Amino acid sequence: MLAATVSPYTMFYDRLHQIFANDKNSFLRVAVEGGGCSGFKYSFDVDSEINEDDRVIERDGAKVVIDEVSLGYLKGSTVEYHEELIRSAFRISFNPNAEKGCSCGSSFTLKL
Repeated sequence: MLAATVSPYTMFYDRLHQIFANDKNSFLRVAVEGGGCSGFKYSFDVDSEINEDDRVIERDGAKVVIDEVSLGYLKGSTVEYHEELIRSAFRISFNPNAEKGCSCGSSFTLKL
């Protein structure tokens, strides 16, 4: 069973289908990396290679891939697509492992 979930909302999957309409081999890779103003940051990239330690979440042909190390930091989190007037982006809407985050929403500090 996966430790992170993908938003059940149609907008998330609709956006993935739009992005990958002409490339069925690519997917959204979600990762946690060192950096940002709070110590760790979320990364959202287009990728086409699934590694041995990756976990795949798939629905109606849309794939989200998270490596095992990042999955540990994202346990209990929700990945979603969010639209605002000034920008639209994939994001982590809730991470119970984050003690605090930056106002940008992409950087966080882990709970100890």
